[in-house]
Amino acid sequence: MALIEWRPEFETGVAEVDHEHRELVDLINKLHAYLGANAAKEVVSGFLGEVFAKISAHFALEETVMRKHRYDEYAAHKSDHEKLLDDIRDIMDAHESGVFVDYEVALGRAVRDWFVDHFKTKDARLHRMLGV
Repeated sequence: MALIEWRPEFETGVAEVDHEHRELVDLINKLHAYLGANAAKEVVSGFLGEVFAKISAHFALEETVMRKHRYDEYAAHKSDHEKLLDDIRDIMDAHESGVFVDYEVALGRAVRDWFVDHFKTKDARLHRMLGV
């Protein structure tokens, strides 16, 4: 079973953003499947790095859209982005130092809950405010 099941309410109406959301969900689900299969440390490191890079790039796109439209909740939305990136960095650091063992639970909690909540609240509001 996938960590994050795609739902229509995750869509923002901004084609580029929605496409990237789907790609991120697919990548996170793939990482979660590897973690459940006890993947080698190098494989996990590579996936964590890829997840971090793609999420960072996606957030940059969203933040550009928000600045372009002078979005009134830009600061709070950006702060929410930074929190997830910090959480992923913490998981990556723990993985690299060898002290982290429960990837499925931590990644699931940090990413699944964040994405579902963020899509349904912050991104949904952004979509409504932009009128797309």
